Amino acid sequence: MFERKQMLIYRKEQLEKLLLDPSVQSDSTALQKYAIAYHDVSLLLQKMEQLAVLQKQIQSTDSLKSDQDPELREMVEIEVNRLREQETSLHTEIITMILPKDPADQRNVIMEIRAAAGGEEAALFAAELFRMYAAYSEKKGWKIEVLSSNPTDLGGYKELIFAVKGKNAYSRLKFEGGAHRVQRVPVTESSGRLHTSTATVAVLPEAEEVDIKIQSEELRIDVYRASGHGGQCVQKTDSAVRLTHLPSGLVVTCQDERSQLQNKERAMTILRARLLDMARQAQANTIVSNRRLQVKGGERSEKIRTYNFPQNRITDHRIGLDLYSLPQVMEGDLEELFQALQSQDIKERLEEESSKLSIS
Repeated sequence: MFERKQMLIYRKEQLEKLLLDPSVQSDSTALQKYAIAYHDVSLLLQKMEQLAVLQKQIQSTDSLKSDQDPELREMVEIEVNRLREQETSLHTEIITMILPKDPADQRNVIMEIRAAAGGEEAALFAAELFRMYAAYSEKKGWKIEVLSSNPTDLGGYKELIFAVKGKNAYSRLKFEGGAHRVQRVPVTESSGRLHTSTATVAVLPEAEEVDIKIQSEELRIDVYRASGHGGQCVQKTDSAVRLTHLPSGLVVTCQDERSQLQNKERAMTILRARLLDMARQAQANTIVSNRRLQVKGGERSEKIRTYNFPQNRITDHRIGLDLYSLPQVMEGDLEELFQALQSQDIKERLEEESSKLSIS
């Protein structure tokens, strides 16, 4: 603990100098960055001081056990146990603060929902998942922007790509990547039989141009006439855009906008997000265990959740959680579920890092 504390004290001193630097003070972005870092380091040092004081208190209280009075010894034992509980809680809090943070947590999100097994019922479920995330985003004060869609005749979606813009959007929604399974009697079933259908969800942190640089020679751009659907107005100009990233083979199409330029910009947003996600996945595969990757939803082919309508039950298979509040969840009440997933993620990370972070 002493060595880590000395490093933090040195870091705090360096940040104090940076915050007083005129060049930093004239740069609002840099000033905010260093101010946040200074706050975090100061808070961590404060918690470490509290832990040191608490450990001394435990030691001095525990020494009173040698008293001959049985009643006093019992009182001391109760107090020591109470203090040790505080120590454990504070110790866990400190380790959690030291754990590396995902730099993408504060980013906006690109989400892709696709109907999988189940035909039209899967497409209808994909639409319901979108409405669920849209309702949750509204509760959080985030904005939703549909980037690309492929609707069906009954109001479902074969594919829907949309952006979620808001503070810490990725930190909450990153757990949603994977296969979502629904069990119910679909509106398309006349005999009343229970069906199982699936839709897949991909969650990508939004990438900036500085994150992913795409050279013009790496792109093939095709334009074509957008196709209408279900009586919609069919574009009579070549406004639809298909981007092919030659090095990776990724293909993105957008036709929802009337302007070819707008469709190209949206396609580039999706392409950059997919390329950034590929890079992040490649890095994660080399440093993160399979167990952690599945908890974070990295294995998109894995079934992560079941929505059982007859039983009013939603089950997250990664953490073995059952909630009997399916209607509320489908209306965007996702906070309890997300908190459970984040708690499990922190627990997994603590188990991996505790042996490395000798602070007690």
